[in-house]
Amino acid sequence: MRAFLLASWGALLLAGSAGILADPGATAAMQATYAVLKAGLGANPFDRPLQLESSETKDQVRGEASGLIDQPFAAASAALDTPGHWCDILTLHLNTKYCRPSVAGGETILQVAIGTKFDQPLADAHRLELAWRVDARTADYLRVTLRADEGPLGTRDYRIVLEAAPMEGGKTFVRLSYAYSYGVLAGVAMQAYLGTIGRDKVGFTVTGKEGDGRPRYVKGMRGLVERNTMRYYLAIEAFLGSRSAAPGARTEKSLGDWFAASETYPRQLHEMERADYLVMKRREYLRQRARS
Repeated sequence: MRAFLLASWGALLLAGSAGILADPGATAAMQATYAVLKAGLGANPFDRPLQLESSETKDQVRGEASGLIDQPFAAASAALDTPGHWCDILTLHLNTKYCRPSVAGGETILQVAIGTKFDQPLADAHRLELAWRVDARTADYLRVTLRADEGPLGTRDYRIVLEAAPMEGGKTFVRLSYAYSYGVLAGVAMQAYLGTIGRDKVGFTVTGKEGDGRPRYVKGMRGLVERNTMRYYLAIEAFLGSRSAAPGARTEKSLGDWFAASETYPRQLHEMERADYLVMKRREYLRQRARS
């Protein structure tokens, strides 16, 4: 269970607070990144304009997803610079049991509970406090960060960054990255998880071919970070897509869209059946709103 919670916690971070002006070169940098990635965004194994990367050192892991979302930037920016909306995004993930924004010492904090992928009492979940801040917000750029200097079981230095900028055709280019470090205790717990419950789980990067010609995917810490980077990217996409629905129908639409998008990649992301996911998440959203 300790290792499982660690894996879930490594999945879970994102950003925001009062906006400030961006570096004048930020939008240009995003446009340059998009220009470099553009060819690959249209020809990749994801069936959507998306690229995913990961890296690992002896005590840190990092993932980054860059993609084009079919939503106008003004609407996306307005939705993503609100802390309560980030709780809606985070709660789409299987392991997020609860999220509520609060203010402490002038900082916006997301009070989050992380647990198993099944129904679970909040008393049994692991509580986290994630500092949320909008670093920059202009007419053509948004940067949101979430950070935690310390995490459970020896994890530390969580830094998650979302950047967004408008692109042609009324779409929004999004870059989502996160990294965290871990000490000896966390490393041992994670390796135990990856060697038992998580031994057959894989990421998206192809590292070679199996004997039957099928692609061989990255495993271990990089596989873990890639799965969770994708889950949160899809959560952002599903949440933004739900804004077109009537207010009372948005949660249901985002849940259905997130699950459907995740099932596009069953080898990496399938964990439960749709009906089970929807029942669990409906309960969690109701609990979250009742306690807010």
